[in-house]
Amino acid sequence: MTTQMIILNGGSSSGKSGIVRCLQAVLSDPWLAFGCDGFVDALPARMQAADEGIVVAADGGVSVGADFRTLEAAWRDGLVATARAGARVIIDDVFLGGAASQQRWQKALGDLPVLWVGVRCASAVATGREVARGDRTQGMAASQAEVVHQGVRYDLEVDTTHTESLACARAIAARLS
Repeated sequence: MTTQMIILNGGSSSGKSGIVRCLQAVLSDPWLAFGCDGFVDALPARMQAADEGIVVAADGGVSVGADFRTLEAAWRDGLVATARAGARVIIDDVFLGGAASQQRWQKALGDLPVLWVGVRCASAVATGREVARGDRTQGMAASQAEVVHQGVRYDLEVDTTHTESLACARAIAARLS
């Protein structure tokens, strides 16, 4: 069965979004891209700083509540349905819960073929990117750099510390072949 989804997991500012754009350019078939940032942006404003939604602490720590989890499950199920309907889908996610986050995806995916990709980046480099971006709470990259990978099993890992997004995308595309 042909891979229908590629799920990239990595901490904030690790380079996932750049890899996704490069993947869309290098893969011969069209792939749709969706990310957790887009999901968070789609939440009502009142949930973007509330205990039942998502809260980003001053130190960059992130916590999510029950309403967030309910909507996140619906978002995930919708993306899986899109792939089951025949679209190829790339996901850019941050597994705040490590292995538990991957298990939520696995439950939704069932037998759908997926390529699991870990996107690593040295904490200091991700922190530098975070500062340069200016749209993230400082400390988020450092707090997520390792925790998002705890207990997660990958088919492939890439490291953007010293490797450009295009080279990472080509490695992922080669793994699909």
